[in-house]
Amino acid sequence: MDSTPSPSSSSPFDLVSSALGRYIPRGPATAAGPAESRGDPAAGQPEHDHPAGGPPEQILGAVNLDRELRVTHRNLEAPVFAGLDAVPGSPFVDLLPRGDVPTVTRRLRQVLETGEAHVARVQRLRRRDGSELVVSMSILPAAASQEGLTVSVIAMARRLHLYAAETAIGTSLDIGETAQSLAESLLAWGDVAAVDLDFAVWTGEGVTERAQGRIRLRRAALVPDRAWPEGYVTLGEDLPGDASRLLSQAIRRSDSPQSIVLPDREAIERVLGSPRLVRALVPGDRSAGVACVPLVLEGDPPVVLGVAEVWRRADRPFADSELLDLQELVARTSHHVDLARQHQREHTQVLALQRRLLPRSAGGTVQTASVYQPTTPDSAGVGGDWVNSFPLPDGRTALVVGDVVGHGLGAAATMGQLSMEARALLSAGLAPDEVLEHLDETVTLLDDAESGLAAGYSALGSTCCIAVYDPVSHRVALSSAGHLPPILVSPDGRAGPLPVRPHPGLGAEFALREPFGVHTFVAPPGSLLALYTDGLVEDPAVPIDEGIGRLADAVSAVHPWDTLQQAARRVVSEVMPTRQRDDVTLLLARMIGYRKGDTATWRLPARDDAAARARALVAALLRQWRTRDSTRDSVLLLISELVTNAVRFAGGPITVRLIRAGSGLLCEVGDTGNGRPRLGRGGLLDDGGRGLHVVHRLTSRWGVRWTDTGKVVWAEVVR
Repeated sequence: MDSTPSPSSSSPFDLVSSALGRYIPRGPATAAGPAESRGDPAAGQPEHDHPAGGPPEQILGAVNLDRELRVTHRNLEAPVFAGLDAVPGSPFVDLLPRGDVPTVTRRLRQVLETGEAHVARVQRLRRRDGSELVVSMSILPAAASQEGLTVSVIAMARRLHLYAAETAIGTSLDIGETAQSLAESLLAWGDVAAVDLDFAVWTGEGVTERAQGRIRLRRAALVPDRAWPEGYVTLGEDLPGDASRLLSQAIRRSDSPQSIVLPDREAIERVLGSPRLVRALVPGDRSAGVACVPLVLEGDPPVVLGVAEVWRRADRPFADSELLDLQELVARTSHHVDLARQHQREHTQVLALQRRLLPRSAGGTVQTASVYQPTTPDSAGVGGDWVNSFPLPDGRTALVVGDVVGHGLGAAATMGQLSMEARALLSAGLAPDEVLEHLDETVTLLDDAESGLAAGYSALGSTCCIAVYDPVSHRVALSSAGHLPPILVSPDGRAGPLPVRPHPGLGAEFALREPFGVHTFVAPPGSLLALYTDGLVEDPAVPIDEGIGRLADAVSAVHPWDTLQQAARRVVSEVMPTRQRDDVTLLLARMIGYRKGDTATWRLPARDDAAARARALVAALLRQWRTRDSTRDSVLLLISELVTNAVRFAGGPITVRLIRAGSGLLCEVGDTGNGRPRLGRGGLLDDGGRGLHVVHRLTSRWGVRWTDTGKVVWAEVVR
């Protein structure tokens, strides 16, 4: 007989039971509930799903307690509550995890004392086998205080898990982390979870509906983290081609992506048909069933991004409701995978642009090293700063650093365009200030109404600094467009910023535009030049001059014997602000130049005998250098043609310079003319232009560069 009075018809327990659609008589014979009275074997194990024939959505239950917090009656018929030992006469706290007992007991007694309900708190309940069920628990006072309490429970574990999983999966734009989050969420339905993505999705490429036999799957996530059997496909590995085709054909039955379930080991081995594929796909001997759910990008037709796999032991077959839950979770999160794919594609494009702009070998006359550190490791933080160093065809070396406004793909595209344009113009012989004039016009054109602001990106205010080093005279010509002044360290260790005149930057309004100046200085062999962007020295806590001073001190500490790349990293680590707010870029260039015996320069008056005198001087030098006869003949003919053209068309003093570099000889003839020599298609009887045709035939390459006093025609001959 019950130790407490029977609850009245208006008690909370009766109301909750009525909501369940069933009323359980409160007799001793039936107090244990229908599962025990029928001897249902399912009551002895935790069922996480609704068996066939049971109520598919019944998730509400009730337990009545006396004032001693002991169970008097219960209504926990729904299969989701199987395994909860709410036996009449037992303490309710036996259903709680040990750590939750004090808190829940305090809440139960508080409702008894105050009569105020405690509604909808998430709580864990302990099953017979030690597993836990997450419920929303409410504590309701009985109609009469002496009748105790009613505890209503709503099993919302799956809904809560689906919501939490979707929220967690959408927090990262990294495709690996997104796949890992999905796999960790899927583990709630099985023992092992894996996510295999189409290789095009993994690399961020465009995804289209392809033929079934061409799919290539890569394992993007695998949980739990443990040792796997030999031959099993683990994280980062490609699935065997046969396995990829099988999975593709299975989930694309009837030309529509579908989930599939292989219920036991026999079915798995029959479908795979090969011991090698069984070893590659089955995570262990205990895994006897698998559910494969496609990650589908909705469209017409839908596109399969990959497949999620959940493996289970033989004693836990998949129920229909579980498959629906798995499908719902994967469907909710497939768009997160596609967003990560798009981010990966943009990130790859930005990094490809960035890598193309990294400094290459600057030749044997300059040593260079660079450090580029974006604000963040993703594509949103890549693309603003750029550095470049490259040898020019005439033997000089160009050093370029720029800071394009903004980050991401728009900034990276502008950065690539400006960098390539600067390189082309410098290679064509234009001076640094002339190159900046062209870049200034380019930024203005990029920002017009159609291609600039309408696209949501503006490059106005970008900065750039260009330095060109002559390894013979050891002079550097430098121009800056709104950039911070470079640091020069002389061979004796003195360091400081160069006195570069400030400039408003690229793309300024027409009324504010200023001419670009050229700062020329001598950089003897052993000098160190540092070009950088503002992210390296700008710190809100200190003045900008102090940041530049700290950089000068750090660069001056670089020893001539230090490896330049290691020195560049050390300088960045010492100077970079504690809280990085912008991209950080540093380019170090150590000037070496040509050896004195490898160059010779002569100044000749522009007279009729200038060509003969030049031939004699060059011939003597080539004999000293022990040049081959064939090479010597070509160089003498080349010098003769260039000097003759200078006397005939330009006038003024003529400069002849010969440089021995690597496997070639560089010949230069400078004059005061401003006309550009052009190679034209002359007729058989035309006299004009024959000299340039001779130059073209004798050399591997030739060109023109402009100076303050005229031009220099240069040509390279292979020794």
